Amino acid sequence: MSSLRGMFADTRPLQVPAFRRLWSANIITVIGAQLTVVAVPAQIYAETHSSAYVGLTGVFGLVPLVIFGLYGGALADVMDRRRLLMISTVGLIVCSGLFWAQAMMHVDNVWVILTLFAVQQAFFAVNQPTRSAILPRLIPLTQLPAANSLNMTVMQFGAIAGPLVGGALIPVLGFQYLYLTDTICLFATLWAVVTLPAMPPTHDGTSKAGLRSVIDGFIYLRGHKVLLMSFLVDIIAMVFGMPRALFPEVAHESFGGPTDGGLAFALLFAAIPAGAVLGGIFSGWVSRVERQGLAVINAIVVWGAAMVLFGVGVGLADGRADVFLLLALAGLVIGGAADMASAAFRSTMLMESANDDVRGRLQGVFTVVVAGGPRVADVVHGGAAAVVGTSVAATGGGVLVIVLVVVAALAIPVFVRYRVVRPTVSAAVPKP
Repeated sequence: MSSLRGMFADTRPLQVPAFRRLWSANIITVIGAQLTVVAVPAQIYAETHSSAYVGLTGVFGLVPLVIFGLYGGALADVMDRRRLLMISTVGLIVCSGLFWAQAMMHVDNVWVILTLFAVQQAFFAVNQPTRSAILPRLIPLTQLPAANSLNMTVMQFGAIAGPLVGGALIPVLGFQYLYLTDTICLFATLWAVVTLPAMPPTHDGTSKAGLRSVIDGFIYLRGHKVLLMSFLVDIIAMVFGMPRALFPEVAHESFGGPTDGGLAFALLFAAIPAGAVLGGIFSGWVSRVERQGLAVINAIVVWGAAMVLFGVGVGLADGRADVFLLLALAGLVIGGAADMASAAFRSTMLMESANDDVRGRLQGVFTVVVAGGPRVADVVHGGAAAVVGTSVAATGGGVLVIVLVVVAALAIPVFVRYRVVRPTVSAAVPKP
């Protein structure tokens, strides 16, 4: 019986009240957030019928992610992290409200949507590194892999429910109700953040957030090859292997769906998160893995192979939503499970290895890489699909992931040899 329990997710972090409130609020919030994630590309494609325009979300999302991800990480090292989370969460609520307003008023302007998306991503870029940086101050360090798996499982659960509900409801209710739901759901996270304990900086407080602070974070990072490699392999996996910009066109052209949503569209967007949730449910093993670097390499190779399978399914479909849709979805599900494992190990390596006074800045870099990589992929895949077609773009990207990550592993073997060092003394856990 104990071996069976060991297969399932480790829930010990939920015993910490502050973490439990954040985690529970996320169950509500991520569903709303994913409705917007689905609505934005669907609305753009409905107005333009172009994957290239959908791919522009990568450009409009990447620039604020880079700038405010790095600056937000620096802010998280010099400000009370609870206060910064409150400010950025309110900003996200306002952005979602503006998305709702433009849809309600039928503005029908792709540049308005892209501009709102850029502002939203700026607040997201400040919020995410701050949110991650507080985790080692809430729970014991030995529970970080479990906490990261729990967080990602909830995020991916929302990424399943959002596309399934959103894809089905867009043709019926329109985009405005998806944006409105996101706006309302974000108040759950605001409540959880307000109830957090104060988290002032651990240093003397004389440092300021600015270019010098950001540079100091990169200097710190430069001396840690394992952390650098964890960023590099994720860039490889996401830039060359994330085909989500193709989903609207694939759903319409390859699987015969409508231009504004539909079942195939919803299933494609939900498949990767579904795989991640399955991986999260059976993630009890992640806390027992010591060779985390090798585990990351193996997971990314599986991700690349899964994207090849997706591309093959798309290529064989020829407008028929039949067995080849199932083949494409299987590739995405397998990829989602592999990505969950990779992300859990990489985020744990970063949290365990970084000092608290630079943790915000390194989490800022992590946010830029994790969220920015798919934005670059949107541009790359959208442009490639316009030239060689969706199937070749997706299949070729998966092959490149496998080749490049193996080359990177051979070039920096210290990452493959990395073993986690478990602390003998747990971090102090506040009792809010």
